[in-house]
Amino acid sequence: MNEKINYDKILKELINNLDYKPKLLLHSCCGPCSSYVITYLKDYFDITVLYYNPNIEPKSEYEKRKQEQLKLINKLNISSLNFLDSDYENDLYREKVKGYEKDNEGGFRCHICYHLRLCKCAILAKKLNFDYFGTTLTVSPYKNAKVLNEIGISLANQYNVKWLYSDFKKNDGYKKSIILSKEYDLYRQDYCGCLFSKNRLKK
Repeated sequence: MNEKINYDKILKELINNLDYKPKLLLHSCCGPCSSYVITYLKDYFDITVLYYNPNIEPKSEYEKRKQEQLKLINKLNISSLNFLDSDYENDLYREKVKGYEKDNEGGFRCHICYHLRLCKCAILAKKLNFDYFGTTLTVSPYKNAKVLNEIGISLANQYNVKWLYSDFKKNDGYKKSIILSKEYDLYRQDYCGCLFSKNRLKK
């Protein structure tokens, strides 16, 4: 019998036992989701936000969300908070999910997307000497924290860099992100990112 893992508890235990401020490369899907995550972690980690989201379509939407991410970072005005941009790489995303276009939201297509984005984060974290890598994706009630953490720890083992376990939707994290988004006047999108998810909303 598999025991359910409490990823939020693991994160809290890590934070409580820190004796230094580690460098964290935090993959962010968007400004609104990152608002709560950054404010929660800022006292414990030196955070660099990685914006790598090749799934977001069209390109104008991708750019709009990136600008909102930068807007949030500027408004937070945290000295230890940095931003790392990446190439769009939408063609790579399309290639990876080919054949899974009709999957339901949260299905295997999404898992491929998680892996693609977290793999980039892990590689860069290792290359740039970060202590940890993690993602804001677990703040969403529509994202599977178990799948995300399993992908994260697998990549951590593969690239020899520490994974930051999380389930940021706990402790009303998602609700707090909505409040913070209103406070900072952030654009909140109505679909995850890919056109497959957007088109399903229209049905």
